[in-house]
Amino acid sequence: MDTFIKLPYGGPGADFRVSELVNHIRSTGRDYIIQGGQNATLAKHTKPNSLDVWLRTRFAINPDTRQTAKAVMNALEATGRFQVVRRLRCPDTGRLVNGLRLLNPPR
Repeated sequence: MDTFIKLPYGGPGADFRVSELVNHIRSTGRDYIIQGGQNATLAKHTKPNSLDVWLRTRFAINPDTRQTAKAVMNALEATGRFQVVRRLRCPDTGRLVNGLRLLNPPR
């Protein structure tokens, strides 16, 4: 069953299917995506390969609002498809940051 995750700051009806995120992560060639939440406009966001930018550009009505709220991260982890991980390598900055690792198969 495919779960929908609601974006609490995405605007009315802003949600996405977990399978969409799984497919996106797999398309990057990595088994993770960094959280990358920033309180900045989309134009000034410094981590284009982050979950925050992916959510803003595809599902949020206002792309200038941070979307990787704790509730979103917790809901994704609760699906059993992801594990919240600290110290993942950011593909944009090279720094170690927080993110989600794709679990395959789900736990």
